[in-house]
Amino acid sequence: MPSHTLEQYLEAAQRENTLNSYASDLRHFEISFGGLLPATAQNIADYLAAYAATLSVSTLRRRLAALAQWHREHGFADPTAAPIVKNALKGIKTLHPVEPKRAEPLQLTAIAKIADWLDTAKAAADACGDVSTALRHRRDKAMLLLGFWRGFRTDELTRLEAQHIKVVPGQGMTCFLPRTKGDRQNVGTTFPVPALSRWCPVTATLDWMTAAAITEGPLFRSVNQWGGLAAKPLHSNSVVPLLRRLFTRAGLAAPAAYSGHSLRRGFAGWANASGWDIKALMEYVGWKDVQSAMRYIDVPDAFGQQRIEAALPSPLVPSVPLTLPSPSMAAAATLPTFALTLTVRLTPRRKGKGAKQLRQTIEGICLAPHQAVALNRDRSKYALTVEAENDVVLSEIASSLIEDLYRIADNHDHDLDASLYDEVHDRRWA
Repeated sequence: MPSHTLEQYLEAAQRENTLNSYASDLRHFEISFGGLLPATAQNIADYLAAYAATLSVSTLRRRLAALAQWHREHGFADPTAAPIVKNALKGIKTLHPVEPKRAEPLQLTAIAKIADWLDTAKAAADACGDVSTALRHRRDKAMLLLGFWRGFRTDELTRLEAQHIKVVPGQGMTCFLPRTKGDRQNVGTTFPVPALSRWCPVTATLDWMTAAAITEGPLFRSVNQWGGLAAKPLHSNSVVPLLRRLFTRAGLAAPAAYSGHSLRRGFAGWANASGWDIKALMEYVGWKDVQSAMRYIDVPDAFGQQRIEAALPSPLVPSVPLTLPSPSMAAAATLPTFALTLTVRLTPRRKGKGAKQLRQTIEGICLAPHQAVALNRDRSKYALTVEAENDVVLSEIASSLIEDLYRIADNHDHDLDASLYDEVHDRRWA
């Protein structure tokens, strides 16, 4: 068994991407700004002021994290914790407000269009004996479908290795990653990948591995003009430009609008619209808290239209009907609706934990799909309109809603007391 030095173990304890980012941040402070290490709190505050108008707050926060780590590692007091630094950053956020940017989601219709184009281009390359081009198309299709259906980040795609992919006949395959963003204990994560009847990530991945004769090492690599494969994986920074070029060739509108999170956000949006509950989606993608999931999901009724319309008075109905319903209109009748009353009481487990943001999360995720209307000022009671085919389905929806409320409250360190009441039929769920 090979031995390692203490320095190698210490370096392995930190993620490569984080180390590279911190090294770049320190170079910017020392070379671009001309700062000296160790630094004073005044030096760092001056640094923030110098770049407040040109760098984002998130970038400045990362620079502070890099400087804080350097000082701690070298036995110096952390100057970034000083009040002058914190107040400088707070002032920058006030004077340079920036609307948070979110990746443009890659819709399933776009995935289908790109995959179909790749199939056509791959067949043409095979027909004319262009091995290199055919291999690239197979690789790109595998990256596209695997990235979308598993909600992978670009760095996760580039860290996949062939020996960690296992096929499960009739079901799909599994991908094991020794390290993921949320895996702080470095125990590794196994991701199941489903075999699908259309746009299948398993078929595309195995087709690429077979054609490229990859049995171990990096799964996704560059291909040279003779069809040779690089020994190292694609760099994570090269994936987005590669995908944008692919989108352009496939005829996708505005390819520059897509980023490294577009595949992940596209899948999350598709799953949410397809009826996945938030718990199942979080478990599948790997999110640990609701706030992480909400950054990728467009909340139903984002403008509040349904809730406001539900509270408006009904228009006057003419005494004489203007038209009679046709048979086709009767066939298109909506599902039966049930009027339920939801009571929700939230209690923080720790002092200082506010319930306002948690209540907004619950309203956006759990209550908006049921046209919820708050019945009191403290928003502890709501009127819900639930569509259900029958009583059995209604009970399933009610029980699932209560379960989601308890899980979300628990994730936000709150105790919850919730119940649903059907006054018409005198039924209660808790």
